[in-house]
Amino acid sequence: FPVTIWHSIEVARITAEDIGLGTTAVVAALLHDTVEDTDLTLAEIENEFGNIVARIIEGLTKISGLYNKSSNSSQQLENFRKMLLTLADDIRVILIKLADRLHNMRTLDNMPPDKQLKIAHETSYLFAPLAHRLGLYNIKSELEDLSLKYTEPGIYRNVARKLQETNIRRDLFIVTGK
Repeated sequence: FPVTIWHSIEVARITAEDIGLGTTAVVAALLHDTVEDTDLTLAEIENEFGNIVARIIEGLTKISGLYNKSSNSSQQLENFRKMLLTLADDIRVILIKLADRLHNMRTLDNMPPDKQLKIAHETSYLFAPLAHRLGLYNIKSELEDLSLKYTEPGIYRNVARKLQETNIRRDLFIVTGK
């Protein structure tokens, strides 16, 4: 299978398991890149999967179009964050976008270093705070951790090493309370 199929499956899995959304959102997550990456149209998606799925995918496509044009400046990212919250009339659009970004961050090793850094900065400034605002604290934490891996690799390795060193002691404390 092409990589994009695995990506869509993972985004759908995150949407269902980590965020807890239902069937409509999972279908939209599976199809989230189709309008951008294939010849499939929104009208065809609406015909096959219904108006709600088509509207969610339309929202995701609009977000991608707007976001890809933005630059790295903090003010533009802040403006984009505000626009994102007002643009999406269905919160599932934003939640699926967060699932998409989480999977992209999990697979960032496959990108060139300059893209890794740009995406990691965007994630820490835009997507992690958005996840926090929406109460998705586990996703927020993972986005921050993965961002740190690319923006501050030395600090990331140091923290990971310290966590590994204390892992046995923490596990014992959790089990025994001592």
